[in-house]
Amino acid sequence: MANIKELSKLPERLGPGHRLCSGCGASIAVRQVLMGAGAASVVVGAATGCLEVATTIYPFTAWNVPFIHNAFENVAATISGTETAYRALKKKGKIKKDIKFVAFGGDGGTYDIGLQSLSGALERGHNFVYVCYDNGAYMNTGIQRSGATPLGASTTTAPAGKESFGKSQFQKDLTAIVAAHNIPYVAQGSISNWNDLVTKSQKAFDTEGPAFLNVLALCHRGWRYPQENAITIAKLATDTCYWPLYEIINGKELKVTFKPKEKKPIIEWIKTQGRFKHLLKPENAETVKRIQEHVDSEWNNLLKRSEG
Repeated sequence: MANIKELSKLPERLGPGHRLCSGCGASIAVRQVLMGAGAASVVVGAATGCLEVATTIYPFTAWNVPFIHNAFENVAATISGTETAYRALKKKGKIKKDIKFVAFGGDGGTYDIGLQSLSGALERGHNFVYVCYDNGAYMNTGIQRSGATPLGASTTTAPAGKESFGKSQFQKDLTAIVAAHNIPYVAQGSISNWNDLVTKSQKAFDTEGPAFLNVLALCHRGWRYPQENAITIAKLATDTCYWPLYEIINGKELKVTFKPKEKKPIIEWIKTQGRFKHLLKPENAETVKRIQEHVDSEWNNLLKRSEG
């Protein structure tokens, strides 16, 4: 488990003064994940998105480590090329020190338009950590629905109204898709459970080969909640098992790392967010029921795999 006293001594790789919103889950996720690298030298790559745009507005940067910005869809390719160049230079003796490599991408740049790049990097076996900060939509470009947007959520491209209850599909199970590559380490984390996330990050950085972290990182503008409620709502996501916390070793060995003492109904999470306010109307009760049944089914399947 992570030691908070030791973590407090680590340098800040993402400095204060960036332009991410108050209550933004992305900055919290980045700080917790980078704590897992310990005192190691780290190179960061980031896909175009909220994280990149708000931390590197020219001529300023909030990063205290080497930082690479690339297009929306190819951060996995960029970081894998950087890692390959590093290995070649180290083999020639031109670089002596050990360096960790990590890529950050939002759900739009990971679930959707960056999935091909990510899959290729995982299949090739590059030694890096990929982190998806999952805020459930294309938040930086106007809150359009993504493959991570949950059923029933209202977005600008799947709005709720007289003819629609919001997005009509369930979100992808990206963590399972990545685990199917049989890479050494895959995990889901949440900014609300810091010790769990930092511990998983430590395991990811210690892994030889590709590692993947899917982190729930809320967006108050897209989810429509008071900024100060970010951690509370993230905790509800784990307590309702909408966002279960678990890890998978080598694509097979699954371990659930957090089991709520009392599993709360999904409506407790739904009612905290404006993107779901239409689901509280009687005519949309069936959609809430579908979401609850989906959450229950996925959670029970995880428990069976963890116990088996």
